[in-house]
Amino acid sequence: MLTRGIYAASVTALDTEGRRDPSGQARLLAHFAASGLQGVVLGGTNGEGPSLSAVDKRDLVRESIAGAAGLRLIAGLASNSLSEAIWLSQQAAKSGAAACLSTAPGYFREASLIGVRDWFLRLMDASPLPVLVYNFPKRVGIELDASFLAGLADHPKFAGAKDSSGQAENLASYREAVGRDPLLFVGDETLLEAAFDAGWSGSISGAANSVAPWLASAWAGFESGDPAARVRFALLREVIQGLRGLPNPGVHKAVLHGLGVLPSPTLALPLMPPTDEQVGTAWTALGRIGIRPVTG
Repeated sequence: MLTRGIYAASVTALDTEGRRDPSGQARLLAHFAASGLQGVVLGGTNGEGPSLSAVDKRDLVRESIAGAAGLRLIAGLASNSLSEAIWLSQQAAKSGAAACLSTAPGYFREASLIGVRDWFLRLMDASPLPVLVYNFPKRVGIELDASFLAGLADHPKFAGAKDSSGQAENLASYREAVGRDPLLFVGDETLLEAAFDAGWSGSISGAANSVAPWLASAWAGFESGDPAARVRFALLREVIQGLRGLPNPGVHKAVLHGLGVLPSPTLALPLMPPTDEQVGTAWTALGRIGIRPVTG
């Protein structure tokens, strides 16, 4: 069962040959658990899901369960194929995942929202797991607004949504559209404080790959009513803004490698490694909150 809090949109550990690295993934999960996160998304956008085969995505979830250390695992479906998305949700359920996360099928940008709605309804009809609907218009090319979510909210497998649009106006409209109970996770971490104030449930965060303990601490402070948490978050927000515009997940992998968490920062093609200058920019931003490399 999913709960409120911070979830990492996890990178995928790859070895130097570009193959999945289960031992590296286990180290990464241990790092997230020690950082106070509630869970992770596996095989999503930051996890290079579109570059992984369906079998790889299945095995990524299957192999991660043993090392989850109390983390709730969300299977990123990252598929335009309805039948593949259904199969992945079924395999993730067999492995013990808590939920699955799916963007709209993104290749056919001319698809009507009626067709996209029916795609999600078919997925939820067949999925044994609760489904989080993921709005990521910059990547997918399809905007899922509040009225779209309202059309899915009554389905028993609708768990809620993640919104990476960066549109602050969605904070109020999404919550009004889906009601009080479904979980809502913001993808733009700079909106985390505003999301909390609007009754959202937390964040599924790419930045958590680099700043997991600080995001978890900020959210815990919001929930406990600690006024200092908002002061600390103002600094964290500036750090996150300093990471904006850098190529990810490459920079996150470089940071995790520099912290000694990932054995290798390897990316799957077609992604290429960030430049030394880009990685240096990231370390400069992270240094403001005391995050510095321990290797290299």
